[in-house]
Amino acid sequence: MSKKYINTENLSISEDLFNFINNEVIPGTEISKDKFWKGFSDVVHELTPKNKELLRIRKKLQIDIDRWHLENYEKEFNLKKYKAYLEHIGYIKKEGADFKIKTENIDQEVSSIAGPQLVVPIMNARYALNAANARWMSLYDSLYGTDIISSEESISERYDPERGLEVIKYTKQFLDQYFKLKNSSWVKVVKISIKDHKLQLHTDKGDTELLDANKYIGYRLDNQKISAIILKNNKLHIEIIINPSAFSSKGDPAGISDIIIESAISTICDHEDSVAAVDAEDKILGYRNWLGLMKKDLIAEFEKDGKKLRRKLNPNRSFISRYGKKENLHGRALLLNRNVGHLMTNSAVLLQDGSEIPEGILDAFVTSLCALHDLKNKNNSRTGSIYIVKPKQHGPEETNFTNLLFSKVEEVLKLKKFTIKCGIMDEERRTTVNLKECIRTLDHRVFFINTGFLDRTGDEMHTSMEAGPMIKKGDMKSSTWINAYENNNVDIGLKCGFSGVAQIGKGMWAMPDKMADMLKTKISHLEAGANCAWVPSPTAAALHALHYHKIDIFKKHSEIKKRKEAKLDDLLTIPIVKKPNWSTEEINKEISNSVQTILGYVVRWIDQGVGCSKVPDINNVGLMEDRATLRISSQQITNWLYHGICSRKQVLEIMKKMAKVVDEQNKNDKFYQRMSPRYDQSIAFKTSCELVFQGKDQPSGYTEPLLHLNRLIKKN
Repeated sequence: MSKKYINTENLSISEDLFNFINNEVIPGTEISKDKFWKGFSDVVHELTPKNKELLRIRKKLQIDIDRWHLENYEKEFNLKKYKAYLEHIGYIKKEGADFKIKTENIDQEVSSIAGPQLVVPIMNARYALNAANARWMSLYDSLYGTDIISSEESISERYDPERGLEVIKYTKQFLDQYFKLKNSSWVKVVKISIKDHKLQLHTDKGDTELLDANKYIGYRLDNQKISAIILKNNKLHIEIIINPSAFSSKGDPAGISDIIIESAISTICDHEDSVAAVDAEDKILGYRNWLGLMKKDLIAEFEKDGKKLRRKLNPNRSFISRYGKKENLHGRALLLNRNVGHLMTNSAVLLQDGSEIPEGILDAFVTSLCALHDLKNKNNSRTGSIYIVKPKQHGPEETNFTNLLFSKVEEVLKLKKFTIKCGIMDEERRTTVNLKECIRTLDHRVFFINTGFLDRTGDEMHTSMEAGPMIKKGDMKSSTWINAYENNNVDIGLKCGFSGVAQIGKGMWAMPDKMADMLKTKISHLEAGANCAWVPSPTAAALHALHYHKIDIFKKHSEIKKRKEAKLDDLLTIPIVKKPNWSTEEINKEISNSVQTILGYVVRWIDQGVGCSKVPDINNVGLMEDRATLRISSQQITNWLYHGICSRKQVLEIMKKMAKVVDEQNKNDKFYQRMSPRYDQSIAFKTSCELVFQGKDQPSGYTEPLLHLNRLIKKN
C-alpha cells in the first residue's frame, strides 16, 4: 500500500483511498469527482469542530460526575440528590411530549418481518458473503452439525444414519407444531403433490391438508416434477425440499430431503467493534467489500479441505404461487452498515490543519457513496433506503449531530432528505437515560434501537468509577439497573411507535458451539419484546429463527404495552458493593477470568488484525468476542484496582500466568505469536496491561485508543 497523500480541496487524502473512491466507487453513481471532494471537504471542515466539542462535553460531564461521587463518597447514597445533580449538569435532559417516529420507506425486513440479525466483520469478504446469504439456511444441516441433536458418538465427517433420523424426527415435530395438518401428522405423509396449483398431502389412510390453508404460499418445479413447496408462518417462509433420490431423504417416506428455513432476515456489516481497522489500508478493505455487496459483484475465492471454492451473492428464489403466478422471494438478508462512533480519528484523511479526520464522518460519506449503486439496482433495499447503525452515542446532542451529518451527506450525494436511516445503539448510559429524546432527534431516520449488555456495562462501570467497587461481572445480569435498562429500551421503542415500523433489538448469543443452550434461552429475547436479536453465525440464525415461528412478536408488543414502564430511578441504581467481603480466591478467580478474555482477544487484534473471533475462555468454551467484551473486562479490573480490591502486582502476576494459558490455547495457530516468556517484547501483552492499568484515563472506558495505537506500532 502507498503511504503517499494526494492534496486536494484543503485535504490530504491517502493516495490509495483517493484512487479507490475515484476509480471504483464514484463511476456509475452520476456524482462528479470534483464536486464530491469539494462537498466532502466543506462538510468535514464544518463538522469536525462540532464533533470535537461533543467529545469535550463528554469529558466535562465525566469530571462533574466524578466530583459528585468524591464529595459524597462517605455519605449514604442519596438517589434523589444524585438524579437532581445529573439534571443540573445536563446529563439527564428534560423529557418532551410523547411522539411517534415518522420514518418512511422502510423495507419489510425491518418493519414487519421479525427474525434473527447477523453481525459480520466487513473486512472478511467470505464471512460477509456467508452472512448475506444466510437468509436461507438448511435446517437439516443446522441440526445435524450442532449439539441440539444428541448422540453417543461425537460429530464426525462420516455420516451417522441414527443422527440423520433424529434430524428428520425433529423437523417433523417442527412442522406439526407450526404447520398443522387436519386430523393427521407430517410423520404420516407419504407423498406430496400439486394439482391446479393446490397443495395435496397424501397418507396411507387418505389425503389431508393444512389446517390453515393460508400458510401454503406456492411450489417449485424441476423438470416438471415438484421439487419444493413453500409455506409461511409469522411472515417467515420455509421451503420443504422434495428429492426422493437424495441421500438425506432415505429415511423419509415423502421423499423430503431438507427443509430450507428463512433465517437471517437482516445482517449488520460491521466497520466497528468486530474489525481491527486502524489506517487507510484497513478502511479500504472494509469499504471495498461493502461496495461489492452494494454492486452485487463481491466474490471470495478460498481453499477448504484442499478444494478451491468460490463464493458470491445468492440469487432470488423463484417459485410458482398458489394462484399460478411466477414470483420471487428475496435471496439475501437485508444489509445494514455499522459505522464507527464519534470518538476515533483516522490518518486516511488529514484536514487543513494537519489533524486526522473523525472516522465517523469518513464512514458516513464512503459507505453512503458505495450504497448509491444499490439505490440504482435495488438488490438490497427495495424501498431506496441506506441503513446505517450508529454506535456509542452519548445522549441527544450526539444523536442530533448524527442527524446533521447524514443531512450533509445527502446534500453532497444529491439524495432525497432522510434517505439515510439511522440505527441507535442504546449502549451508553447517557443514551439510556435520555433514549426518548435521542429518538426524537432522529424521528425521521430511526429504524432500529437495541441493547448491548457488554458495552452498556462497561460505560456503567466507567461513569460511576468513583462511586465504589463494582459487583462481579456475572452478578451484573441480575442487578436492578440492567433489568430496568432492558425493559426501558422496549418500553420507549413501543411508546415511540416502533412496532410494525422499526426494529427493537437484543444482544448477541456469544457461544456458537452451544446451540442447544441457545435454543433453550434465547427465546427470552422475544418474550422481552425484541423483533430482532443478534446471532454469531448463519447456523445460529437458522436455529434462532425457530423462536420466531413460536412467538408472534407483534402480538407480544400489544401485551408489553400494558405493563408498567421501567423507572429512571432503577436505571440510576449504581451496581457497587461498598464493603465487599470476597475472599482472595474469589477475587483472583474473577480477575483471571477477565484477564484471560482480554489477552485472548487482544493478542489476535494486535498481532493479526483480527477484530472478532471465537476466543476460548478460561474453561475452553469458545466465545465470539469483540471490543465490547474487552471494555467490560478491562473496566472491571481497573475499578477493582482503583478501589484496592486487588493490587497492581497481583494483576500483573495473573496476567503473566494467563498469557501462558492463552499461548497454549493458540498453539495450533501457525500465525500466532507467543506472549510468554518474553512478555516485555510482546506488544499484545503490553497493550493488555495498558487497558487495565490505564483504564481509568480512557475516554468512557473505550479500548479503541490503546488498541489502535499499538496495532499501528505493530504494523509499522
